Amino acid sequence: MDSEVREYTVTIYTENQIGLLAQITNVFTRHGLSIWSLSAGATSMEGVHNITIVTSGLEKKVRESVQQIEKRVDVIKVFFYTSDKIVYRELCLYKVPTPALLEYGDIETLLNRYHARIVEMNKVFTVIQKTGLSDETAALHDDLKPIGVLQFVRSGRIAVSRAEQEPVFKFLKKRERERNQQLNNK
Repeated sequence: MDSEVREYTVTIYTENQIGLLAQITNVFTRHGLSIWSLSAGATSMEGVHNITIVTSGLEKKVRESVQQIEKRVDVIKVFFYTSDKIVYRELCLYKVPTPALLEYGDIETLLNRYHARIVEMNKVFTVIQKTGLSDETAALHDDLKPIGVLQFVRSGRIAVSRAEQEPVFKFLKKRERERNQQLNNK
């Protein structure tokens, strides 16, 4: 373990229980870790949800937080990664005034440069969607400033590991084998 502050993505697999998110964020607070991004949603496994948290700190503090979160009964498994071990993105929406956007000139080139697209347009405003990394979404925001950004929202990070199979699947298969062995030994 090093003494360098780094960014980590913590992935928590859990049952969807009331109050669990508050308990998880309290663990981060007690360990002095700020939460930079948080997203939650269902996974491909029925009854299993995923909470993804981006934080920065010492590996020791992140590891301690992960271990404490895993002690919860309704938490299945927790993993933490550095950015090179995952594929991740966030979604951003930018609302800009339509008249200013039309006066801008070559909006198509701007949108193509950022792989962004218009998701709604009316006489008053236009909503542009961009999926990507934080620096890409920030750069588009900067390029839209002269037009006038009326509203800007960014989702929390979503991520998958670079492993061929998500580690939680391996964990669940191992747990199932152990349970079957225990039943067979009785």
